[in-house]
Amino acid sequence: MSQPFWSSRIPGIILTLSLAIVAVFLSPMIPRMNEVLLGLIFGVVLGNIGWQPDRAAPGIAWTGKTVLNTAIIFLGFGISFQHMTALGSGTLWILILTLVIILFLTWSLANLFGCKTTTGWLVGFGTAICGSAAIAALSASLTREKEDIGIALAVVNLLGLLGMLAFPAVLAFWPQSDPLSATLIGGTLHGVGNVAGAGYALGDHIGDLALTVKLGRVALLVPGLIFFNFLANRSASWRDQLKLPYYLWGFLIVVTLVSFVPFPAELLTILKEVGKVLLTMAMVAIGLGIRFSQLYRTGRVALGFGLIMFILQILVVLGLAVCLL
Repeated sequence: MSQPFWSSRIPGIILTLSLAIVAVFLSPMIPRMNEVLLGLIFGVVLGNIGWQPDRAAPGIAWTGKTVLNTAIIFLGFGISFQHMTALGSGTLWILILTLVIILFLTWSLANLFGCKTTTGWLVGFGTAICGSAAIAALSASLTREKEDIGIALAVVNLLGLLGMLAFPAVLAFWPQSDPLSATLIGGTLHGVGNVAGAGYALGDHIGDLALTVKLGRVALLVPGLIFFNFLANRSASWRDQLKLPYYLWGFLIVVTLVSFVPFPAELLTILKEVGKVLLTMAMVAIGLGIRFSQLYRTGRVALGFGLIMFILQILVVLGLAVCLL
């Protein structure tokens, strides 16, 4: 029985893995491009031109769900509790309060702005925490619609790219203290790559501080999921609201191990690269299920909503930073 299970999925797994490896190797050669977005683009383009063998369908579906969940576990190898303790109480409170405010606004404003609820929630959650990885973590329990996930991923990656380009230009003409600049960059930009690009463009010190802020923000992934689950399922019992899927338990276990067990740096690097490939595989699989017509119809509204949430987050972080730093 196990043989048919795997044999039916092998073609799709090989397809998504091959495209993911290509995306990981090509992304450093393409300016302002990360492997997750490139993998998504590969999937969308190939899916829309009909280049998707029928025999690959079971493996693609399996990759878009199971591999996606596994990638969240591997995300923990890049985070430790030390990232939280390194922030200082002021910055930590900024991140916690911003997370609560932006997630509450995401939950309450998505329908008001005419954005499909699940898409808007994914966009807002990705904006609040860590871009693609946060969307992947929430999507596993929120929706099975690949279009919703793909649109949210496209929106947060595009806005993260625009923010990475805009922040150095704005802060160069409107100089702030290094801690404030780093908090703005690390507390608002969507992906770790966006934060690194914008932070180090302003100097090594700001880049280092901004990445510390960003990693502390990523460490709030599980509390953020619990809080958002409470907002989205208020009629459910506390026991149901606090239930965590297996991949989040895995994420917590990995973060705890990395925090207290002295892993060799080379091993952590390998494990993080494995996680990167797994997440890119899942993005390829999701992209293969997206159609341009759906992307155009829903994507415009989601992009507008994502831009609003991004601006609100910048204003919230700036206001709290002025008060607490």
